Amino acid sequence: MPFRVELPQTFTERVRELGAGEYLAGMWVCSASPTAAEIAAASGMQWVLIDAEHSPINLDVTTRLLQAMNGYPATPVVRVPANDRVLIKQFLDLGAQNVLVPMVDTKEDAEEAARSVFYPPRGVRGVGSALARASRWNAVPGYLDRADALVSLTVQIESATAVENAAEIAAVDGVDAVFVGPSDLAASMGLLGQQTHQDVTEAVLHTFEVVKAAGKLVGVNAFDPAQARRYLDAGASFVLVGSDVGLMMNGARAWADTWVRDAESD
Repeated sequence: MPFRVELPQTFTERVRELGAGEYLAGMWVCSASPTAAEIAAASGMQWVLIDAEHSPINLDVTTRLLQAMNGYPATPVVRVPANDRVLIKQFLDLGAQNVLVPMVDTKEDAEEAARSVFYPPRGVRGVGSALARASRWNAVPGYLDRADALVSLTVQIESATAVENAAEIAAVDGVDAVFVGPSDLAASMGLLGQQTHQDVTEAVLHTFEVVKAAGKLVGVNAFDPAQARRYLDAGASFVLVGSDVGLMMNGARAWADTWVRDAESD
């Protein structure tokens, strides 16, 4: 008898199940290491963002990272390199259920992203799942009929233009959630490297308001603990608070600060 495979719930389904005041805390994986991805998934973090935009992570590496994370309770989300329907199709087919699309500045950008994740007639995703990990090579019953419900789309607002268009972006059918990126947002406001600047914070909080008013989920990147708490108090449902490479560098520098200095003083 053929083995029946069921895919886990999507990221946004999991977020929607949260109670009042609850949130999902997560971390980035940027190192392209399956070991790092598995450690992140086993750490207790509730979600892990695989970053294929600012790292050496490609299609093949993404597949191996997802496989390494399989079976752990953390939900993987994949940030694709660009809002490109061919790339999005490939990432979906390799088994990325939860896609984060960066640099979405307008309603039209959001509509293009939504079209890319859905099969016709709703979208333009190419049909090749029988040959791909997305359907576990046809081991997932009725994958094509259920595909729209088995994927989630989060778009990233990370520019002053996107903040101005946030209400229209959030209202797009097929956009499940909005993720705010303060780093690029600060840069677009002439405040490069000043993610906690008051003007940037106000822009983020304004985005929260309009996205929530549109009935959509909203999250944010915030490595500063105090800033993360402020955003959670303002209604963020999911947050990224660290990264694999950041933890490794910070830990290594701490050891170096202790041992290298002591060795030199002997």
